[in-house]
Amino acid sequence: MDLKHIRNFSIIAHIDHGKSTLADRMLEITHTIEARKMRDQVLDQMELERERGITIKMTPVRMNYSLNLTSYILNLIDTPGHIDFSYEVSRAIKAVEGTILLVDSTQGIQAQTLSVLEMAQDAGLKIIPVLSKIDSPLARIEEVRGEIVNLLGCIPEEVLEVSGKTGQGVNQLLEAIIEKIPSPTPSFLPLNKGEVPPAEGVQALVFDFKYSNHKGVIVYVRMFGGEVRRGEQLLFAQAVEKFIALEVGVFTPAETPKDYLASGEIGYIVTGIKQPGIASVGDTVTSFKKPASALSGYMSPLPVVWASVYPESGDDFPILKSALSRLKLSDSAFTYEEESSGALGRGFRCGFLGMLHLEIITERLKREFNLKLIITTPSITYKIVYKNDKEEIIYSPHKFPDHGSYEKVLEPWVFVKIILPTEYLSQIMQLLHDHEAEIGETESMGLGRAALNIKMPLREMMRNFFDELKSASSGYASISYKIGDFREADVVRLDILVGGEIAAAFSRIVSRQKMETEAEKTVEKLYNILPRQMFVTKIQGQAAGRIISSRTLSALKKDVTQHMYGGDITRKMKLREKQKKGKKKMAERGRVNIPQDVFMKMMRSGE
Repeated sequence: MDLKHIRNFSIIAHIDHGKSTLADRMLEITHTIEARKMRDQVLDQMELERERGITIKMTPVRMNYSLNLTSYILNLIDTPGHIDFSYEVSRAIKAVEGTILLVDSTQGIQAQTLSVLEMAQDAGLKIIPVLSKIDSPLARIEEVRGEIVNLLGCIPEEVLEVSGKTGQGVNQLLEAIIEKIPSPTPSFLPLNKGEVPPAEGVQALVFDFKYSNHKGVIVYVRMFGGEVRRGEQLLFAQAVEKFIALEVGVFTPAETPKDYLASGEIGYIVTGIKQPGIASVGDTVTSFKKPASALSGYMSPLPVVWASVYPESGDDFPILKSALSRLKLSDSAFTYEEESSGALGRGFRCGFLGMLHLEIITERLKREFNLKLIITTPSITYKIVYKNDKEEIIYSPHKFPDHGSYEKVLEPWVFVKIILPTEYLSQIMQLLHDHEAEIGETESMGLGRAALNIKMPLREMMRNFFDELKSASSGYASISYKIGDFREADVVRLDILVGGEIAAAFSRIVSRQKMETEAEKTVEKLYNILPRQMFVTKIQGQAAGRIISSRTLSALKKDVTQHMYGGDITRKMKLREKQKKGKKKMAERGRVNIPQDVFMKMMRSGE
């Protein structure tokens, strides 16, 4: 098909503003999916996505639509709305020429709306503003339209209205996509110095991929130049790995084979490669015989949250290793490396883009691979500066150096934007103070709403900040953030000693201001969970080189005189004294046995 009859676009929005429902109506109106096969959230193929009502993975789909007797191909990439998956959005944006900015008419512009809009504007995409949920009795159509006009500097007539539920306005939106979004051109991506223009060779940008047991790695590509045919010898330009295109095709939304993919199209290529680490997001697929240079790809996302994952049973370690390898093939933002713990055995230290990302990955491990897991308390990356100016990156609490052995500690901060009704400002200010935030300028959003610009330690954001913010604002506040610079941190390593030995699995990094409170809380929790031993056991919290919290767990007692009836009292006293000496020896020589379920209960918050 002629390039001028192709439109590549995405839908971007804040979470729960109706992206997936709008995509459903588009598929229905364009007859991409038969009515009998239609279901809600049809592009959300993962069980977790459908259950939670959120999009986790971007999903491409090809639709055919006729306007003025001309047939057009519309390639849509549906994107996630949650802030933890903004990397998925950034990849989708680079594969298209335009985007629909969807704003819920009942809620108005939210923090993540601004975040994804900035990405689209930076990429130079044509933006079509759209109001969703206009059929809702709570819709504030004119007010929210005004917000969009102020934000984009457009005229009110440019803001379209749709209902994903009823389909109202969707045909007009499809027409606007054809009229306003530019058709693809081979030279759409900016060329690096010395780069060959796509028209001179095959260039396909890998924006996602998945793994199949039978077909190997299947790469999702946007064609920027040339044609790729089934059976052709191809090359990953950056990985320098040759492969044969076993199958090429498009998404309808199921994978539908074709003879070839042409410039401007979005589709997939079956590589047959079964070993991990070769295919990567951002690589360029080109011809093996006449290779073109690589396109500028994507920045690799850096993990901001770390947690250790261990199998409950040591026998499941190989299964966990295989499962993580499989998940890495479908989620390029996820990282992991092997580690071991004396208490928990062999496991993996895993890196995530945020707390929801961590939750989704661990939930998939449990559901898709039937694994029972122990997840340690999440932590972040710290930069340790020693007295000889040597620097070290630490992302595991038990590797944090001893108090006094370093010059300073640096931690990542985040730039945060919060949008909320003005009547909740006073409650939020107190919350921000409790989380060590620096408050910048406050912008009026109109209609009784304000936008707060703040900076805060990432460590504090992970300390239940999202839940507390929602609670303090009665659920009305929205938030977006991006990682900023490293700043000096006043933090210490909190260790929990059981029977005089450090239980490394319970170690974590805490603010010096909160170390006593955290130590008391953790020691008390372990005191209530840990089974009593045959000897007296001390549970202590240690930080900044001193013991700051302690509880003593009494020993299990057995009446060693129960078999004696009557007789001299001194005989009973001798037996009790012998038992006392035995327990003292056990305390000196013995080790406390911490059962597996104790670790599991300690790792779960709220227990």
